[in-house]
Amino acid sequence: MGRRVALLALLPFLAAGCSLWGSKSGSGTASTAGNPNAVKVGVVDGDLRTRVRGAVVRIGRLKVRTNRKGWAHVPLRKRGKLWVTVSKPGYDPLSTRIEFRNHPRMGVELFQTKLQWRLYGATPARTQAQTAIRVRPPFKIVWAKPAGGLIEFPAVVDHGVAFIGNQVGTIRAFAMRDGTLLWRRPTPRVELASSPAVYGQVVVIHGMDGHVYVRSRWNGRLLWRFSAGSPIESSPVVRNGIDYFGTWNGYVYALNLRTHHLRWSYHAGPKITSSASFGRGTMYIGDYGGRLLALSPASGRLRWSASVNGRIYGTPAYSDGRIFVPSSTGASLTAFSASGRRLWSVGTGSYVYSSPAVWGGRVFFGSYNGVLYAVSARNGAVLWHFGTGGAISGAVVVVAGVVYAGNFSHRIYGVSARSGRQLLAFPHGDYVPVSGNGGRLLLHGFSRLFAVEPKRRR
Repeated sequence: MGRRVALLALLPFLAAGCSLWGSKSGSGTASTAGNPNAVKVGVVDGDLRTRVRGAVVRIGRLKVRTNRKGWAHVPLRKRGKLWVTVSKPGYDPLSTRIEFRNHPRMGVELFQTKLQWRLYGATPARTQAQTAIRVRPPFKIVWAKPAGGLIEFPAVVDHGVAFIGNQVGTIRAFAMRDGTLLWRRPTPRVELASSPAVYGQVVVIHGMDGHVYVRSRWNGRLLWRFSAGSPIESSPVVRNGIDYFGTWNGYVYALNLRTHHLRWSYHAGPKITSSASFGRGTMYIGDYGGRLLALSPASGRLRWSASVNGRIYGTPAYSDGRIFVPSSTGASLTAFSASGRRLWSVGTGSYVYSSPAVWGGRVFFGSYNGVLYAVSARNGAVLWHFGTGGAISGAVVVVAGVVYAGNFSHRIYGVSARSGRQLLAFPHGDYVPVSGNGGRLLLHGFSRLFAVEPKRRR
């Protein structure tokens, strides 16, 4: 997959002598002695800012691996503007053209697939848990930027860029490195009440005007749109080029992003605000009739349905053969088996709009009573609870063993997933608290986005 724009933005930074590479060339992986046309390609991890050893750099028929310092020494016969591909297992591949004629030392970024946060809930299972990122408090703020309006759903992050929408319909793209606004695209008179999703070269956006907007990830230009005919509060989940979502008029849609046509639709009946989640070849989504629907992703056929004791506003999470379902008016979290058998339910006495997070055999969720709960995924036993002092409406999120929750008292709390001990109290927050990448997290205030990274210990 090409990452051309991200590369071109980086080239002047590395070619000018970034301290990551130093001033010495180091030993090569192929002999370039006496070759005046030899070039050096440096490869860096775009999130961690570390050198990538063992990456394969291909230019024409030449194939060279980067050395321990991240350099590939390529003995070209002739310099020019050439196609370069870079790959390594665990990283998204890069393919781009580089002008070597006057620049024999160039740098590129590779990004680890597992460190990206391309959709709401972190994974198609919507576990709200990012298991590969190792960023933990205490934090320092690196940059802060206004989002131009209420942030109800979190940013998604891919290849060093954060994409975020606000309630008044504007999508912004920020550079994770320094907070630079890369582009801004308003959608007049359209409220956004979901996260976007990144799929390849596009950003998929669902609007409360009933449209799916597909924009270029590089500049935000609108490429095409699709009308679903009813407000869309579901955040997109894209699998194999298909965007799955529900609508207020009770339909579930599978939209083919390649052909721009529906693959199938299913009429559930009651209003749907839940996002879709996936597990073991089945799609799960909840509705305002209190039903959890298990659908075939290929055809939309109903495999089974099960009921909870009130509306399902939030998004089910799938993990290890179980589906965990919040109920807003039912004031509860309920667990089902993959076959639809009801396993257990935990009541809170107050609305549960919060989508649950699943990590380490535990389920975490918040309630309008201001309490963050940790319960056993096996039997629903309450393991600990933490009072935040304000109603919790948005999903809770787990990163590196820390559970994050935002509340309506405009705070974000970070709590140990194991013990419930408080690790962070951040004075800005509201709905879903956290997303990010391998190097930094994004904390979401009411209308402002904060990029944070760990403080260095003295």
